[in-house]
Amino acid sequence: MIPKALTIAGSDSGGGAGIQADLKTFTVLGVYGMTAITSITVQNTVGVFGVYDLPAHVVYNQIKVVVEDIGTDAAKTGMLSSEEIIKAVSKAVKDFRIERLVVDPVMRAKSGDSLLEPSARETLVKQLLPLALVVTPNIPEAQEICGFEINSIQDMEKACRVIYSLGPSYVVVKGGHLEGDKKVDVVYDGKGFHYLEGKHVFTKNTHGTGCTFSSAITAFLAKGEAPLEAITKAKHYLQSAIEKSFDLGHGHGPLNHMWML
Repeated sequence: MIPKALTIAGSDSGGGAGIQADLKTFTVLGVYGMTAITSITVQNTVGVFGVYDLPAHVVYNQIKVVVEDIGTDAAKTGMLSSEEIIKAVSKAVKDFRIERLVVDPVMRAKSGDSLLEPSARETLVKQLLPLALVVTPNIPEAQEICGFEINSIQDMEKACRVIYSLGPSYVVVKGGHLEGDKKVDVVYDGKGFHYLEGKHVFTKNTHGTGCTFSSAITAFLAKGEAPLEAITKAKHYLQSAIEKSFDLGHGHGPLNHMWML
């Protein structure tokens, strides 16, 4: 039986992030991908030109019918732009007992455009994070959740502790925004820290890195990997996808999700 994974996220018309990136990642990693679309974005490599949310009950029902019929071995959330959608997703996760949940707390696009309404941030923190097996904020997202600046590995460790106190089992604060030739992600499981190191890649083609990393973790969890092993393997997959990225469009191009092929 093929492993199954569900992405609950927005659609990126440019194909580099969102459910499009998730489905490419699931497929390459040998997992059957399913979707519950939360929003349609008018988006390309340059920016986000419109966001159109689906009704919250439609998001909930997409999750319902997929899980009741096909089932899912793991799931992830991406762009959840409104308070109503976050509440609907949180309810669905509890109602349908989705235990292997990866939460990517998407707040901004690579272009800097906001993808999360301010009123929704508190709901995300209070209702969805406690349900997560793994949560994967980048540094700007961790700063918004924690309320302080992050400028070092020590700051990242502090952020991990704060976010862990909100309820998830594993916290990954991604270090891509820190200066330096080496990029370190800090993982915290409540007992100790783990450090995943990657080399800096000089490229502007980094559109969809957060989506790709969280969907790779989800894929490995769906295949039965333990959380830390899933995170480590996802880091390796992402590193190569960035190194082998390519130029498309006039802005931040996409990763090469198909590098393994």
